[in-house]
Amino acid sequence: MRVVRFSHNDAIRFGIVDETELVVLAGDPLFAGFETTGERVPLGEVALLAPVIPRSKIVCVGKNYRDHAAEMGGEAPEAPLLFLKPNTAVIGPGDAIVRPPQSERTDFEGELAVVIGRVAKNVPASAALDYVFGYTIGNDVTARDLQKSDGQWARAKGFDTFCPLGPAIETDFDLDAGARIVTRVDGEVRQDGPISDMVHSVPDIIAYASAAFTLLPGDVILTGTPAGIGPFEAGQTVEVEITGLGTLRNTARNA
Repeated sequence: MRVVRFSHNDAIRFGIVDETELVVLAGDPLFAGFETTGERVPLGEVALLAPVIPRSKIVCVGKNYRDHAAEMGGEAPEAPLLFLKPNTAVIGPGDAIVRPPQSERTDFEGELAVVIGRVAKNVPASAALDYVFGYTIGNDVTARDLQKSDGQWARAKGFDTFCPLGPAIETDFDLDAGARIVTRVDGEVRQDGPISDMVHSVPDIIAYASAAFTLLPGDVILTGTPAGIGPFEAGQTVEVEITGLGTLRNTARNA
């Protein structure tokens, strides 16, 4: 099932994609289930929004692909390296990534995003996927120069617009089906790697994170990026495609 959040006739609503139409839901399916209103809206008549706005946090995992850790000059950590992004960083498909004046280098990082569906605390890895609502695409946009100069990552990864999500949440995504992350800038492939190359699996990440802090419905976990990260400039379009999840597309501009 592919769930979207959309704007139509000045109202923000949720729907299920059914070929070229949306089956309109009565409320946010994370909290209200999948009751429908009986309405259908042509997909071409709506504006897709970020499919979820995390209620509390975006949990991110650094250096979770060995080839990416190597290009950053290190090794993959033995335990998941966690950091947080604020929910004010979230934008949706088609929204502009704003390059801040404080930074001279803004990078893309295409990632698989996990949407939490139930309150999760001290969850064992063996049961972790029971707490997942679905999966979408994320871009962990990073002010790379500030990441290096600040000594920690909060500002470099937390600017407004630095967490594009979308275009939809897929509830039936198969982690073992050979999906790949492909990131393009103006159509040129910059990243291309299988999600199976993750050092720490999705269940292990959920278990590790939930042992530290409670995960709430609507929280998002960005699971790391493969090698090939790099900068983009104002006017360029960044596309992150994941097999089975579609393509997240955003164009950059300067502040």
